[in-house]
Amino acid sequence: MELLGNIAALPLAAEKSEGGSFLVSPGLGLMIWTLVLFLFTMWVLSKLAFPKIQEALDRRAKTIAESLDAAERQRRESDELLEEYRGRLAEAREQADDIMARARKAADTAEAEATVAGREKREELVSAAKRDIEAETRRSLEQIRKEVADLTVLATEKVTRKTLNADDQRRLVEEALSEVDFSRLSGAEN
Repeated sequence: MELLGNIAALPLAAEKSEGGSFLVSPGLGLMIWTLVLFLFTMWVLSKLAFPKIQEALDRRAKTIAESLDAAERQRRESDELLEEYRGRLAEAREQADDIMARARKAADTAEAEATVAGREKREELVSAAKRDIEAETRRSLEQIRKEVADLTVLATEKVTRKTLNADDQRRLVEEALSEVDFSRLSGAEN
């Protein structure tokens, strides 16, 4: 502690003896010693510190250069991936458009087929209904003929008060049926 106090007291003592600061008006000896110490410090730094500092700076420069190279490679890879992605996206859009066009075409075809099938089915049903109506009409007409024949035989028996044989019955039925116009009942004109 005392040494520090003495060192701090030196500039004050020099001020008092010379009448000014030794830093403002340095002596030749002080300049030489300062220069010698500066050169010695530079030589020590150049042998010990500067190579390590230069080595650290070189490592840092190499690391920065490598980082820049890696960043440039990653940028190129990113650009390539982006172009590949854009290509795939365009291809996917084309495929989606193609699928949509095929789906529309299939829907139109299915609609047309359903319409044709519906018409055919309707025509089949109408034809079947007409056949059923015609068959039912014929059956009804046959039934009416039988009933007319039976009524004719009964009426004839009551009028004549006798039973007719088979030939007489057949002749009377045929005569009665020929007189009845069944074409108006069936809706057809013969």
